[in-house]
Amino acid sequence: MEDLPEPLLLDVLRRIDRTADRNSVSLACKRMCRSEGEQRDFLRVGCGLHPAVEALTALCVRFPNLSKLEIDYSGWMSSSGRQLGNQGLQVLSSHCPSLKELSLSFCSFINDTGLGHLSSCSNLISLKLNFAPAVSCNGILSIALGCKNLTTLELIRCMKVNSVEWLQILGKFGNLRDLSIKNCRGIREDDLVMLGSGWRKLRRLEFSVDAYYRYPRIHDQSSFSECCKQFISCDKLKELSLTNCIISPGQGLSFVLGRCLSLEKLRLHMCIGITDREVIELSQNSTDLRSFSLRLPSQFTAPVLLNSPLSNESLRALAGGCRMLDELELSFSDGEFPSVSCFGPGAVIGLIQSCPIRTLKLQGAYFFNDIGMEAICSSPYLQVLELCQCQEVSDEGMMLLVHFPCLRVLKLCKCLGITDSGLKPLAGLEKLDSLIVEDCPQISEKGIEGAARSLSYRQDLTWLY
Repeated sequence: MEDLPEPLLLDVLRRIDRTADRNSVSLACKRMCRSEGEQRDFLRVGCGLHPAVEALTALCVRFPNLSKLEIDYSGWMSSSGRQLGNQGLQVLSSHCPSLKELSLSFCSFINDTGLGHLSSCSNLISLKLNFAPAVSCNGILSIALGCKNLTTLELIRCMKVNSVEWLQILGKFGNLRDLSIKNCRGIREDDLVMLGSGWRKLRRLEFSVDAYYRYPRIHDQSSFSECCKQFISCDKLKELSLTNCIISPGQGLSFVLGRCLSLEKLRLHMCIGITDREVIELSQNSTDLRSFSLRLPSQFTAPVLLNSPLSNESLRALAGGCRMLDELELSFSDGEFPSVSCFGPGAVIGLIQSCPIRTLKLQGAYFFNDIGMEAICSSPYLQVLELCQCQEVSDEGMMLLVHFPCLRVLKLCKCLGITDSGLKPLAGLEKLDSLIVEDCPQISEKGIEGAARSLSYRQDLTWLY
């Protein structure tokens, strides 16, 4: 091994993917250990670090070219030993000059001081914080000021982050491409406007609000309107995901929906305030839209939807403007209660027939029945069909599946009207690659035998009670 040419040795190491195998190879000889240590650029650590600082220091010395590091303390207990704290991040800043991507999950002992150490990592381009209860807006601000090349920022359940000066700084530098903020109680929908000119280069935005807690704060509407005039330009935004958001007409996110010229993927889950106006404007500008997912809250969780602001006009606009749409998900259930059915069957079927839909997912769509199945059975593109709580679809509709020209994957969940008889025509045809049946009381495990190459069956009927 000592005489093996260096290029050949590196090529051998590149072909070994599993961490256990790489660790074993490093024991073969000193040269392999040294080369493997220099080549490895990714590491995932967590509860096994003990003592934490000393162990991390040893790893950084052995792997000097680390560019991606994940520290995950999920499942940690006090008996596991002390967690990595601020001193550990100081080790990273001094021993990992090549660090580009850092993910910290359930690191309860890291606070703003620790993030201050990271601000000296000039090569850092991606930072992900998942449940960092001690980190506040000051820590995020130090990252924004120090890591000027940051392109990806993900904040999940960072409860103390309640100010958005850091968004202004990131917007001024203009390098942010991917922003994800989930269930950070101190950050609201209207705060996103503070990104300013940074919207121009943003490619992906995921924003989720904690549905059970909203941080009460009054905004200055005059300054908000002035800021809106300066910043809204989302020409390069390709993915937009909003969950539990309140969309106010003429403000914040309503502007965003109407100005996404390159949008390819849109996800609106449990959002209140969306009207036909936003969807129609979206369909006129986002002609490259390929994936659309809409989940409406029930009238019990959002009484304002009793007078539904959405109608069939929205789907007709999507059918006319978004001719590249190939993935459609419509959910009229929040998991416990049915939602107001604001769309008619004709508009949904028209959208499916007008666009090259390859994946169709319907949940709680009580208007979709056997007639709907017949209307889409000639779709030349449909490959994946998922029906959840679609109680009007019966065996008669299921028997039409043999006529679907391209269908490969079928998932049935909590459907009361479908029995073994409906799936019987599929037995032995090998038409489907995959059949998934979950919590359908009238479908037995024996009844799906031979209906697809791959079968998955689960029966839990507690949802009925």
